[in-house]
Amino acid sequence: LGIMLFTIMPLIFMILIAFTNYDQSHQPPGNLFTWVGFVNFQNIFWSNPAQSRTFVGILQWTFVWAFFATFSNYILGMILALMINKKGIKFKRFWRTVFIVTIAVPQFVTLLLMSRLLAEQGAMNVFLGYLGIGPVPFLTNALYARITVIVVNIWVGIPYTMLITSGVLMNIPVDLYESARIDGAGVVKTFTRITMPYMLFVTTPYLITQFVGNINNFNVIYLLTGGAPLTLDYYQAGRTDLLVTWLYKLTVNNQDYNLASAIGIIIFLISATLSLLVYNMSSSARKEERFQ
Repeated sequence: LGIMLFTIMPLIFMILIAFTNYDQSHQPPGNLFTWVGFVNFQNIFWSNPAQSRTFVGILQWTFVWAFFATFSNYILGMILALMINKKGIKFKRFWRTVFIVTIAVPQFVTLLLMSRLLAEQGAMNVFLGYLGIGPVPFLTNALYARITVIVVNIWVGIPYTMLITSGVLMNIPVDLYESARIDGAGVVKTFTRITMPYMLFVTTPYLITQFVGNINNFNVIYLLTGGAPLTLDYYQAGRTDLLVTWLYKLTVNNQDYNLASAIGIIIFLISATLSLLVYNMSSSARKEERFQ
């Protein structure tokens, strides 16, 4: 009964709304909404120029954001874990503790603080002014804002990746590295032939989860930029909005529930398709029993 009430029924309700004209102009009891079939999907893809242009632009940025947000954290977190776990590094527990403590700070607090710090009249631009550098439009220029959210996400996300990869690195058999040294393999070849394949095999499900999670990463975008900078080229969206933040704005600000539901279905189809295809093509699924 609980699954039916709190999981299945809301999903069915959301899916059905995508096939109606339930928006701010069609709400009960004054004006009932009606069934319109696939009109909302047609508007998103080709019929409505403003909505279709917004969808294509935001979809492209969503994929760019998800790619850089996922792999920058993964690669830099792995490098950090390798540096800390390297033989000869002193105070390993201290370095791990420093990065773990940053996780203890709630993410929304960090993001709200960064949004104030990088504002046009924020502390960062005030400091740059003392150095004789003009104010940098961290959050008001489209290109700068997109780079800023990726960099801030790296700063916020690396500690999590470091913890996960540290555990995996500690479980790689030492004999593999000793055999590589005997065969004359250098640091680069050892990394590309032993460390990276082992890491990818073990962490592929985690990478898929992170990529899909970044497609739906509401917190970083909304709390840091709010989707800004705004533009007249987009329908109810800004240059840093993802599909999920656009969906939120359509429901809260404009009450376009029908359009938001259609976008929600599209997000689900994209996430599910990518997850299934990538996982089934990965070594984690195809060579699970043969990996040594």
